[in-house]
Amino acid sequence: MFPLRDDNPHFLTPYVTWLIVGLNILAWVLLQGMGAEPALSKSVCLLGLLPAELLQSAPINSAFQIGPDLYCTVSDSASWITVISHMFMHGSWMHIIGNMWFLWIFGNNVEDSMGHLRFLVFYLLCGLAAAGLQITADPSSIIPMVGASGAIGGVMGAYIMLYPRVTVHMFVVLGFYMTTFAMPAFWMLGYWFVLQLLGGFSSVGASGGGVAFWAHIGGFVAGALLILIFRDVELVRRHPYHGWHKRSVNPYRRLR
Repeated sequence: MFPLRDDNPHFLTPYVTWLIVGLNILAWVLLQGMGAEPALSKSVCLLGLLPAELLQSAPINSAFQIGPDLYCTVSDSASWITVISHMFMHGSWMHIIGNMWFLWIFGNNVEDSMGHLRFLVFYLLCGLAAAGLQITADPSSIIPMVGASGAIGGVMGAYIMLYPRVTVHMFVVLGFYMTTFAMPAFWMLGYWFVLQLLGGFSSVGASGGGVAFWAHIGGFVAGALLILIFRDVELVRRHPYHGWHKRSVNPYRRLR
């Protein structure tokens, strides 16, 4: 399943959502060579988050092969900038396109609920929480973690708390059969969260690269909790579809 759009108007121009998407695209083009080697592998090693290096929990010079003739090596000095920079790195075209699309679909309405500066702080905190849970789940990992999906998981956690009944239009591929259908946000996002839980528990004890399921879970839970602090009640109240009851408000009226 892949979300196409939601029936959820927004009233503020989503400048921060645009900014985050733009920064991710710039990083992909300028730092990661649009997926070309050796730029991609070097950027993942230098700017990805290495739990074992951050916590010094693995032997110095432990190495993980990340690309042709290139290894990520645990050094004796952790680069704390990677706690932020890893949120703007990606591993493939599908990785960045999928993440940016989910942020585009759900980010504008979450930004709409709290304002621009709050949303920027909220997004970064969700990314930090996502990284924190992934590190806790595997503190000695020498596999670099990259991607915006933990922070975007926080956006999705906030969305399900704010707009659970908003309709999300989905695209589904079942073999050679393709179709679209609509469902409430709480079903779509709840289904996504359950998949992350299943993936997280099934990955316990696994070795090698893969999806950072615990980062997704940590971001989602952080977003669902932080929205209770970061939301602006007045901004949320003017929204026609917040909470479990749809309001009898014209969503396309002009607001001052």
